[in-house]
Amino acid sequence: MMGWLFQAMTELSSRKWISRLTGRFAQSKASRGWIPRFASMYNIQIEEAEKPLHAYSTLNEFFTRRLKPGSRIIHDETTALISPVDALITGAGPIKAGTIVNVKGQDYTIEELLNRSPRTDHYREGYYIVLYLSPTDYHRIHTPVDGRIVEREHVPGKVYPVNDFGLRRMRRVLSRNERLITYIKHDGGETAVVKVGAMNVSSIRYVEPIREQAVKGDELAYFEFGSTVVLLMQDDTFVPRQDLAPGLKVRMGEMLGKLIEVK
Repeated sequence: MMGWLFQAMTELSSRKWISRLTGRFAQSKASRGWIPRFASMYNIQIEEAEKPLHAYSTLNEFFTRRLKPGSRIIHDETTALISPVDALITGAGPIKAGTIVNVKGQDYTIEELLNRSPRTDHYREGYYIVLYLSPTDYHRIHTPVDGRIVEREHVPGKVYPVNDFGLRRMRRVLSRNERLITYIKHDGGETAVVKVGAMNVSSIRYVEPIREQAVKGDELAYFEFGSTVVLLMQDDTFVPRQDLAPGLKVRMGEMLGKLIEVK
């Protein structure tokens, strides 16, 4: 009964206007006093932040903070695909006949996740990784591979939570929420970086200036509050590292596996 009630409340509260109100507060000077409490509540490693806490003028500015240089090591092997974010892996595995199977008990089709893009055919037998960012995590998204950005798409949608409850109890959250999709062409084929919005996320933004050349480890975008990134690798182009599985915590720059050249 309580699960149904919470689900109904989530459905009612997952409206863009609520996220906009939350976003306005987080971007206001009034939110500045919440920064130390927020950092303490979520045990954020403030020593990694680019600036001291008092130098951030709003909660949103702190949440979208950069890190001090050298805080993350970018795996520099040419064939390595790196994690674009600090995150918990909540799903990973082969894509089967165009379907991502059993992400927290639910299946997703590539067609719905990619908004029925013509590029869907590249990923029908590929590989997927779902990366969940909690409020504790660093929230800038980096480029997972060297290459060229060949397309960007913004898909309007809902703002349901993408935490464990949301993925298990709400219907196909990853393909119903707002998404920003970046397609990167590289020597090993193509990789799609699907950035999924979430409850109380006022927006997903690209880092400016927007570039066509993708350099592994460079900033690509950022979330204003927690969310999820789904990586899709083209058919027969990716070999995951041996321990890649749900429950693994990774940091930006860490190798997730190796890309192999399309024959």
